[in-house]
Amino acid sequence: MAYCILIRHGRSTANTKGVLAGWLEGVDLDDTGRRQAEELVDRLGDTPFVHLVTSPLGRCRQTAAPLARAHDLTPEVDPEVGECHYGSWTGRPLKELTSEPLWRTVQDQPSRAAFPSSSEHEGESIAAMAERAAAAATRIDARVTEEHGEQAVWAMVSHGDVIKSVLAHAAATPLDHFQRWHVDPASVSVVHFTRTRPMVLRSNDTGVSTLHPPKPTEDTEPSGDAAVGGGAGLGSDA
Repeated sequence: MAYCILIRHGRSTANTKGVLAGWLEGVDLDDTGRRQAEELVDRLGDTPFVHLVTSPLGRCRQTAAPLARAHDLTPEVDPEVGECHYGSWTGRPLKELTSEPLWRTVQDQPSRAAFPSSSEHEGESIAAMAERAAAAATRIDARVTEEHGEQAVWAMVSHGDVIKSVLAHAAATPLDHFQRWHVDPASVSVVHFTRTRPMVLRSNDTGVSTLHPPKPTEDTEPSGDAAVGGGAGLGSDA
């Protein structure tokens, strides 16, 4: 089967502000994110991409654009690899969300977490998001394999929680432990869907050799908690 390169979008304006973006309109890459998107072309070098899929959201499409130009590809936009629908949590500061009772469920039992809908944004459970993300990756991979052969390489530009779900599926990680995966902005992960089982070949590769832990701020999530939506990531100010 083909090789799937999972790419999280570059740093966004919502990451910078510590806001849970979800499907909020008008969330674009910030200056660092735009630079990260351009650098992906060199980081991935001569990787022979034959197909490129992206979430419908602007920050992912902007991240995918330089790769698409470099490889002369037209990105396929697929809502099934779009961000989790966070419902009434959409657009709210992460520091505010940490005081919600649902926060602990998201952290400790995500298989039971469902985000309530609001008048503006539909809600979704983490389980439903994880199921559609894994199904979409598997479906697209099978199609790419059929069209381009078993050594084909394709990319999926998506979001932190979506990519964590695909990695958890590939590694047979129970959903209640999917928060153990970490996916930084503009990071690269690789999954190979073999004939017998998926295999994780790489995860959260940021292309840097020096680790810069984020400076503590009032927006930082409680120690040990995963950032819903993926967060800004380590070394995001670089």
